[in-house]
Amino acid sequence: MNRNYLILFLFSLLMTVGGLMTLPPVDRDESRFVQATKQMVETGDYVDIRFQDVSRYKKPIGIYWLQSAAVALSGQGAEAPIWVYRLVSALGIAIAVVGIAWTGTKLFGAKAGLAAGLMMAAIFATAFEGRDAKTDAMLLACCVAAQGALAQIYLASRRNEPVAGHLPWVFWIAQGAGILIKGPVSPLLSVLTVAALFAFERDWRWLLKLKLVRGVALVLLIVLPWVVLITWKSGGAFLQEAVGKDMIAKVAQGEESHGLPPGFYMLTYSLFMWPFGLIAVGAGLQAINRFWDDPRLRFCLAWYIPFWLVFELIPTKLPHYVMPAYPGMALLIGWLLTLPAEEANAPLRRWQSWLWWSTAFGLVVVSIGLAVVCIGAPLYLAGTFSWWSIPAALAALGAGYLAFPRQLQVPLARIGGIAVCAGITFSLLFGVIAPSLRPIWLSPAIKAAVDANRPCETSVLASAPYHEPSLVFLVGTKTMLTDVDGVARHLLDDPACALGLAPVADEKKLNDALVGQGKSARRLAEIDGLNYSSGDKLSLGLYRVDK
Repeated sequence: MNRNYLILFLFSLLMTVGGLMTLPPVDRDESRFVQATKQMVETGDYVDIRFQDVSRYKKPIGIYWLQSAAVALSGQGAEAPIWVYRLVSALGIAIAVVGIAWTGTKLFGAKAGLAAGLMMAAIFATAFEGRDAKTDAMLLACCVAAQGALAQIYLASRRNEPVAGHLPWVFWIAQGAGILIKGPVSPLLSVLTVAALFAFERDWRWLLKLKLVRGVALVLLIVLPWVVLITWKSGGAFLQEAVGKDMIAKVAQGEESHGLPPGFYMLTYSLFMWPFGLIAVGAGLQAINRFWDDPRLRFCLAWYIPFWLVFELIPTKLPHYVMPAYPGMALLIGWLLTLPAEEANAPLRRWQSWLWWSTAFGLVVVSIGLAVVCIGAPLYLAGTFSWWSIPAALAALGAGYLAFPRQLQVPLARIGGIAVCAGITFSLLFGVIAPSLRPIWLSPAIKAAVDANRPCETSVLASAPYHEPSLVFLVGTKTMLTDVDGVARHLLDDPACALGLAPVADEKKLNDALVGQGKSARRLAEIDGLNYSSGDKLSLGLYRVDK
């Protein structure tokens, strides 16, 4: 049993290692997180959260502390590369994988735990988030730990068995850590699970085994010290921003152009649960048919369905928001393995068959789509053919083929084969193919140009209109995000050392702003590419004042 946990831990790390070092900063949020952590290391202030001179109070401190610890252990200080920050996310996914295997083992047996762990290690959602230096991977670890302990406490109460003494403390420590990572998400998941169980069973007495008073006191002990410090330091701005603006805005209306109608997570399910989405749906449908017979199934369904429904109703939607619910489905895949074949493969009802075949269609579309992306992305974006595309595409198609079972119950060996094929796809896609798409990685290209043409050690770059947070992280905290006139002023203020970045099409405008001071701009390099965040094609010039 312990050997299974070690195997899964190492397998999960192996699944996420490809791309940690080679993949540039992936999105704006990742760059904002790592830049805020970088500034903590630079300033020694581990209470306040800032992106350059602007406060960043949307999320609590937990992920920044963990990333700061990774930076400290690396010995590279503020110059640590992006992969050091991503180690926290890779570790978070590995902990979640072991945590769901632990839970599955306690509920359904070692074989079920191993199957659940393999599934969690090999879906698209965890593969992506394990390579993205944000909150969601470590949040998943906290959610799995809390829910795993809660499941065992619940099951012991249903069986009139004593509760292991460590379980309540695992639950409450995980809740406290989850709040420090991403606010109320982890407690919300547990509250919705408990509420769903109560709705069907009308029994709340088992909750007394959670040691509520001491548990809540422990959560407050974990969370309050930093909350008090940041509230004092920010003059109350943190609570106003994090709760009043960020959280309430997400619930009340679509925030940051992410407002979408209900049904979004159903449509994206096949991608983010790929390649195990169809197998999970089959297991879930069989669990619904046996809902009243087994409290373990009630818990797993209460883990997934209410959380998913609530987030379908919240206007602001991003695919990773529902990731804490996925482990509930992983457990059901493990459970189905414990049944005799005739029970596990019992016919579904008509509406269930419709849902299963709809999900099967999604599996086919995503498997073919990933294969096409592996081959087509280098051709379309970089104008080259990558030989790594062939094994990546074949692995994607192989995973899809194996994940399209003839029966609902899928043997453990086949689950392992699916996981391996998915791992090959993710490692090549994120570790080799995506980093080779140089036209979309403008910030690394700009950094290379700055490093090659830096006139002084203290040179600062001013950029217009390219304002990606990744540029600040890669080039330096002092990087100025401004307009063309601001670039001209920056060059005039420090003509010996300053560097400016502006569209080549605005070169005349830049020179017109300089000519009044008897200066002109000399183009040192030209960087052409696609800003994947906005979809804009850019041709940028790197400039300094001509001598």
